[in-house]
Amino acid sequence: MSIEINNESAIEVDEAAIQRLAVYALDAMHVHPDAEIAIVLVDEGAMEQLHVQWMDEPGPTDVLSFPMDELRPGTDDAPTPAGLLGDIVLCPQVAESQARAAGHQLIDELLLLTTHGILHLLGFDHAEPAEEKEMFGVQRDILVGFSMQERRR
Repeated sequence: MSIEINNESAIEVDEAAIQRLAVYALDAMHVHPDAEIAIVLVDEGAMEQLHVQWMDEPGPTDVLSFPMDELRPGTDDAPTPAGLLGDIVLCPQVAESQARAAGHQLIDELLLLTTHGILHLLGFDHAEPAEEKEMFGVQRDILVGFSMQERRR
Protein backbone atom coordinates (compact mmCIF):
# COMPACT_ATOMS: atom_id res chain seq x y z
CA MET A 1 0.00 0.00 0.00
CA SER A 2 1.17 3.49 -0.70
CA ILE A 3 -0.05 5.49 2.28
CA GLU A 4 1.31 9.00 2.57
CA ILE A 5 0.71 10.83 5.86
CA ASN A 6 1.42 14.53 6.18
CA ASN A 7 0.87 16.29 9.51
CA GLU A 8 0.38 20.00 8.82
CA SER A 9 -1.31 20.59 12.18
CA ALA A 10 0.31 21.91 15.34
CA ILE A 11 -0.60 18.73 17.24
CA GLU A 12 1.82 15.84 17.45
CA VAL A 13 0.16 12.54 16.61
CA ASP A 14 1.27 8.91 16.33
CA GLU A 15 1.58 8.78 12.54
CA ALA A 16 2.92 5.22 12.69
CA ALA A 17 -0.28 4.01 14.38
CA ILE A 18 -2.41 5.78 11.77
CA GLN A 19 -0.27 4.14 9.05
CA ARG A 20 -0.70 0.68 10.62
CA LEU A 21 -4.46 1.20 10.94
CA ALA A 22 -4.74 2.30 7.30
CA VAL A 23 -2.84 -0.79 6.12
CA TYR A 24 -5.02 -3.02 8.31
CA ALA A 25 -8.27 -1.42 7.10
CA LEU A 26 -7.29 -1.57 3.43
CA ASP A 27 -6.26 -5.21 3.80
CA ALA A 28 -9.56 -5.98 5.56
CA MET A 29 -11.44 -4.41 2.65
CA HIS A 30 -9.37 -6.39 0.12
CA VAL A 31 -7.90 -3.31 -1.51
CA HIS A 32 -5.08 -4.00 -3.97
CA PRO A 33 -1.62 -3.60 -2.39
CA ASP A 34 -0.70 -1.03 -5.07
CA ALA A 35 -3.59 1.29 -4.19
CA GLU A 36 -2.63 4.79 -3.07
CA ILE A 37 -4.08 6.93 -0.29
CA ALA A 38 -3.04 10.23 1.26
CA ILE A 39 -3.88 11.28 4.82
CA VAL A 40 -3.37 14.92 5.76
CA LEU A 41 -3.78 16.34 9.25
CA VAL A 42 -4.64 20.06 9.26
CA ASP A 43 -5.49 22.75 11.79
CA GLU A 44 -8.99 24.07 12.41
CA GLY A 45 -8.64 27.01 10.03
CA ALA A 46 -7.64 24.86 7.07
CA MET A 47 -10.34 22.30 7.88
CA GLU A 48 -12.98 25.01 8.12
CA GLN A 49 -12.00 26.29 4.66
CA LEU A 50 -12.32 22.79 3.20
CA HIS A 51 -15.60 22.19 5.02
CA VAL A 52 -17.11 25.38 3.61
CA GLN A 53 -15.67 24.84 0.12
CA TRP A 54 -16.69 21.20 -0.32
CA MET A 55 -19.64 20.66 2.02
CA ASP A 56 -21.00 24.23 2.17
CA GLU A 57 -21.13 23.91 5.96
CA PRO A 58 -19.62 26.37 8.46
CA GLY A 59 -16.91 25.58 10.99
CA PRO A 60 -14.25 22.89 11.07
CA THR A 61 -15.18 19.21 11.01
CA ASP A 62 -13.33 16.11 12.15
CA VAL A 63 -12.76 14.27 8.85
CA LEU A 64 -13.32 14.80 5.14
CA SER A 65 -12.81 12.21 2.41
CA PHE A 66 -12.06 12.92 -1.22
CA PRO A 67 -12.42 9.76 -3.36
CA MET A 68 -10.45 9.70 -6.61
CA ASP A 69 -10.85 6.51 -8.68
CA GLU A 70 -14.15 5.45 -7.05
CA LEU A 71 -12.71 2.11 -5.98
CA ARG A 72 -14.96 -0.26 -4.04
CA PRO A 73 -14.18 -3.02 -1.53
CA GLY A 74 -12.88 -6.23 -3.04
CA THR A 75 -13.05 -9.85 -1.97
CA ASP A 76 -10.48 -12.58 -1.27
CA ASP A 77 -10.85 -13.78 -4.86
CA ALA A 78 -11.14 -10.36 -6.49
CA PRO A 79 -9.29 -7.54 -4.73
CA THR A 80 -10.00 -3.95 -5.60
CA PRO A 81 -7.88 -3.01 -8.63
CA ALA A 82 -4.81 -0.87 -8.09
CA GLY A 83 -5.51 2.83 -8.27
CA LEU A 84 -5.73 6.11 -6.45
CA LEU A 85 -8.15 5.58 -3.59
CA GLY A 86 -8.14 9.26 -2.58
CA ASP A 87 -7.40 11.68 0.24
CA ILE A 88 -8.50 11.83 3.86
CA VAL A 89 -8.20 15.09 5.78
CA LEU A 90 -8.23 14.92 9.58
CA CYS A 91 -8.40 17.77 12.09
CA PRO A 92 -6.63 16.74 15.32
CA GLN A 93 -8.02 19.77 17.22
CA VAL A 94 -11.61 18.71 16.53
CA ALA A 95 -10.69 15.07 17.19
CA GLU A 96 -9.11 16.04 20.52
CA SER A 97 -12.32 17.73 21.65
CA GLN A 98 -14.38 14.71 20.59
CA ALA A 99 -11.98 12.30 22.30
CA ARG A 100 -12.25 14.24 25.55
CA ALA A 101 -16.06 14.19 25.35
CA ALA A 102 -16.04 10.44 24.63
CA GLY A 103 -13.53 9.71 27.41
CA HIS A 104 -10.75 8.24 25.30
CA GLN A 105 -7.36 9.23 23.91
CA LEU A 106 -6.76 11.43 20.85
CA ILE A 107 -5.12 8.54 18.95
CA ASP A 108 -8.24 6.41 19.44
CA GLU A 109 -10.37 9.15 17.91
CA LEU A 110 -7.95 9.62 15.02
CA LEU A 111 -7.96 5.88 14.32
CA LEU A 112 -11.75 5.88 14.28
CA LEU A 113 -11.82 8.91 11.96
CA THR A 114 -9.22 7.37 9.66
CA THR A 115 -11.28 4.18 9.40
CA HIS A 116 -14.40 6.26 8.77
CA GLY A 117 -12.59 8.20 6.04
CA ILE A 118 -11.30 5.05 4.35
CA LEU A 119 -14.81 3.59 4.27
CA HIS A 120 -16.10 6.77 2.65
CA LEU A 121 -13.33 6.49 0.03
CA LEU A 122 -14.60 2.97 -0.68
CA GLY A 123 -18.16 4.18 -1.26
CA PHE A 124 -19.73 3.62 2.15
CA ASP A 125 -22.16 6.24 3.41
CA HIS A 126 -24.39 6.76 6.43
CA ALA A 127 -27.14 9.02 5.08
CA GLU A 128 -29.82 6.33 5.44
CA PRO A 129 -30.36 4.10 8.51
CA ALA A 130 -29.50 0.87 6.65
CA GLU A 131 -26.32 2.43 5.21
CA GLU A 132 -25.34 3.73 8.64
CA LYS A 133 -25.85 0.32 10.22
CA GLU A 134 -23.67 -1.35 7.57
CA MET A 135 -20.92 1.29 7.57
CA PHE A 136 -20.67 1.59 11.35
CA GLY A 137 -20.67 -2.22 11.68
CA VAL A 138 -17.75 -2.54 9.25
CA GLN A 139 -16.01 0.38 11.00
CA ARG A 140 -16.40 -1.32 14.39
CA ASP A 141 -15.13 -4.66 13.03
CA ILE A 142 -12.03 -3.00 11.57
CA LEU A 143 -11.26 -1.11 14.79
CA VAL A 144 -11.74 -4.19 16.97
CA GLY A 145 -9.57 -6.31 14.67
CA PHE A 146 -6.89 -3.64 14.57
CA SER A 147 -6.94 -3.29 18.35
CA MET A 148 -6.45 -7.04 18.72
CA GLN A 149 -3.56 -6.95 16.25
CA GLU A 150 -1.95 -4.05 18.12
CA ARG A 151 -2.13 -5.93 21.43
CA ARG A 152 -0.19 -8.80 19.83
CA ARG A 153 2.58 -6.42 18.67
